[in-house]
Amino acid sequence: MAARATRRHFTAALGALLLAGVAVAQPSPRKVEPKQVSPSAWFVQGEAALGSPGNRNFISNAGIVVTPAGVVVIDALGSPQLARELLDEIARITPQPVTHVVVTHYHADHIYGLQEFRKRGARILAQRGALEYIHSDTAAARLKASRVDLAPWIDERTELVVPDQWIDERTELVVGGQRLILQPVGPAHTPEDTVVLLPSEGVLFSGDIVFRGRIPFVGQADSRQWIAALDLLLKMEPKVVVPGHGALSSTAREDLQLTRDYLAFLRESMGAAAREMEPFDEAYARTDWSRFEHLPLFRAANRMNAYNTYLLMERQR
Repeated sequence: MAARATRRHFTAALGALLLAGVAVAQPSPRKVEPKQVSPSAWFVQGEAALGSPGNRNFISNAGIVVTPAGVVVIDALGSPQLARELLDEIARITPQPVTHVVVTHYHADHIYGLQEFRKRGARILAQRGALEYIHSDTAAARLKASRVDLAPWIDERTELVVPDQWIDERTELVVGGQRLILQPVGPAHTPEDTVVLLPSEGVLFSGDIVFRGRIPFVGQADSRQWIAALDLLLKMEPKVVVPGHGALSSTAREDLQLTRDYLAFLRESMGAAAREMEPFDEAYARTDWSRFEHLPLFRAANRMNAYNTYLLMERQR
């Protein structure tokens, strides 16, 4: 409610300036620009920000793997318009069609573009853990709110898309002779987390199991399982990691470890408070956050992450 009120005040102030003839510079939204990762792989990088009409909900990354027989996309971005722009960019790289879209997890900033890929005939794959969320009141409420908060990029034509194929276990997807490994690692960040490894080129598309250069959004995640998922990714020994958010990582082990260390620190600090039945506010205030407080979105996400971890540790003690 406060955020909507703030936007209304900003809009009113902007309108007054325009009526007064004052020129107001509008920030240019980030472009969907593929960056090459390896001979066959590209990715596009969203802003390190919360979703808004100004950034068109372009706050997550998407991956592209080009083969002689088609293109595999990893995640569909946060609006139909962004997906259309991504498809246009792919067409500049290769004449091959997008044959598959692998969903790393069903958070809004990764899936609201799915319908555009389905229109072009792509087959959509996701871990079966997403089924409950897709048909939940939570998903419906989130979409309804997004149609207001992220208008005009999310509107009444935006849909939740059900996958064509469920992934229940480690799965190999071969397109044009290129082998991709689809590895379920959830429940972790979400119940349906899936990572995609391009083993021939050492590229790992991690989804939101890895946040690079910013604070992760923990939400209702099972951080113990999330840490286990990161341990599995460390064993894969990728050369580069395309995270769900943030820049490409050519220091894969270091960046995987940063996310792991942050989650472990949350569990250690909030777990101690929960065991001692220390009130959350007191525990949060005395905790030394200096290792992480310089990271983007620390102020926006850290307190909520800590509180959710505090509640989780109360249940797990």
